[in-house]
This record gives sequence, structure tokens and C-alpha cells, in this order.
Amino acid sequence: MVRSIRWKGAAFTAPFLIGFVFLFLIPIGYAIYQSLFLEQQSGLGLGGTSTEFVGLRNYGHGFTDGAFLGSVWRVFLFACVQVPALLAISLLMALLLDSVTARAAARFRPVLLVPYMIPGIVAAIVWVNLYSPMVGPLTPLGKALGFSWNFFAPAMVWPSIGNLLTWHGIGYTMLILYASLQAVPRELFDAARVDGASELRVALSVKIPAVRPALVLTGMLSIIGMLQIFNEPLLFRHVTPQTVTARFTPIMVIYNEAFNAGNYDYAAALSVILAAILGTASYLFYRFTSREVA
Repeated sequence: MVRSIRWKGAAFTAPFLIGFVFLFLIPIGYAIYQSLFLEQQSGLGLGGTSTEFVGLRNYGHGFTDGAFLGSVWRVFLFACVQVPALLAISLLMALLLDSVTARAAARFRPVLLVPYMIPGIVAAIVWVNLYSPMVGPLTPLGKALGFSWNFFAPAMVWPSIGNLLTWHGIGYTMLILYASLQAVPRELFDAARVDGASELRVALSVKIPAVRPALVLTGMLSIIGMLQIFNEPLLFRHVTPQTVTARFTPIMVIYNEAFNAGNYDYAAALSVILAAILGTASYLFYRFTSREVA
């Protein structure tokens, strides 16, 4: 009977394990394998090409590639601002939603989740058109209010992208935090109110500490997502190529090396390096932010 239960459990998890092996482990293993080789050309580029084993040479090149490291640093600084802003706004919305009746919350939840249900590339196209000084309504609105803003200017590109990402991801993050708030026993809130705590004190001292694990989870997911942004800068590049270059983000650098330069081996090495950076950043964030709630 025990053996039968084990086989049933294995059969139940088999579809996930098969998908995980073929969609994650094998591609990652092949990327690592490919990164150890380099395509060499003979005859000053006029002869044939040959693939040679070069070991860690591609990784050495990646760790000294100023364009790639600059893109990582650029996106890291952006994430240091974007992730806290996204979490703060989502947490505020979750707290406000938790303060209303269950019937009212049920009406607002689907509306707040609509932006997340829109594909990222579609959302980027919509916002690029909204930002456009030719067809978008925001520039004429700014002129009517006395502002002459340009959302594609060098100083405004990152805020414009950040606003787009916040609009797109705030509903999903808010829903996770709201679900975490709903799991907290209501007696804790009632006890704090009986002790004379105001609603602000209840939120700061009871509700926010109670959702710390959810904040850590959404923060880690946001960091991973921010360091992999591609669709939004790529569309902005079509509008302002002088500001958003082909090496603006790490994924754009990898895309350019693979599909424009044809250097797949080096692109694979950069992908592995970026994966290691993401793993390290996620681990450090989790290590320094997750602790037991007293």
C-alpha cells in the first residue's frame, strides 16, 4: 500500500517534473555548455568558422564588459527606487481595501487587477502612445496646466518606464498583500482597537508586521522582474534611440549579442552571469528582510 501511494504521488507530480526538466534544467544546462565555446573565424574573417572550446574566457569577457556591467548597474539603481515605490503603493492599497467591507472589496479587486491581466507588451504600447507628444493626451494636458514635460527626455525615461511598470504590476502585488491580510486573525485588530490604538497605529504595529512574509515574497519577485525588463525599454528605443540604446538593460545587451551580432556563445555566458546576479540579489534580499514576526 505504501508503494502504491508513492507511485500515485510520483504520477501526480510527474507533469510538473517533466516540464521543469525540459523547460528549465535542460535549457540552463545547454546555456552553460554553450558558454564554454566560441565561434572563431579564420582568414581575417573571410575564411570558414570553427567552434572551439575556450573554457571560462566568455565569462572573463562578461565580467570586464563595460556595456554589460553598466546596464546591470543602471537597472539595479532603478530597482532600488522602483521596488520600494511599488511595494509601498501596493501595501497602501491593500490596507485601504482591507479597511472597507468585504462586499465593497469584492467589487474593487477585479478592477485593480485589470492592468496585470493586460500583456506586458500591449501595456507598453498603450503607455508609449499615451506619452507621445503627437497622439497622446498627456502632453496637451501638461501644456494646459502650465507644464512642458517630455516623457521621452533623458531625465524622464526611467520615471516613464517606472510609472508603466507600477501601473502594470500594482494590482498583482496588492492582491497578494491583501490575501495575506485576510489570513490574519481579526481578533488581533479588535484587541488593538480595544486597547485604544487608532487605525493608523493598528496598520503600522499590527497589520504591516503580519504581512512581512508577503512583502518579502513580492519584493523578491519584483527584484527579479526589474532586472529582466526588456519589452518596455525596447519599445521606448523605437521612440528615443539616442537615450535608450541597444545596451540599455542587461537583457537588451544579451539580445543584441545573440540576434544582432550573432555571438550566441557570449550571449549564453552573459545569460548565466545575469542568472547568478539575480540569484545572489534574491538571496541577499531574502536573507536581510525575512525574519520571524514576534
